[in-house]
Amino acid sequence: MKHLLLLLFLAACGAQPAPEFLAATRTEIIRDGRQYTVFHTENRVEVIRRGYARRGEQQAIRATMIALVPEATGCRLNEKSLQGDSGEMRGSIRCPKGE
Repeated sequence: MKHLLLLLFLAACGAQPAPEFLAATRTEIIRDGRQYTVFHTENRVEVIRRGYARRGEQQAIRATMIALVPEATGCRLNEKSLQGDSGEMRGSIRCPKGE
């Protein structure tokens, strides 16, 4: 029984979206050997980095996360709306009409 509980706990450790993204489109991306999960709706996006990052890597990771938004969503990120860090960030997006 203990092993089953541990297995269930570990299975729940994947990237989970914020409540506003529960019905969002989910995209898994691997970039530079690091895993990211992108959730997006019509006008909002959340990017989650998976795995460990060492001190000093955060600035490059954050830049990668920002670059992933248009790739995963087809939309443009409003960088002024961006909140979060190199682990998880959310922001507003503007998609081309008809998308």
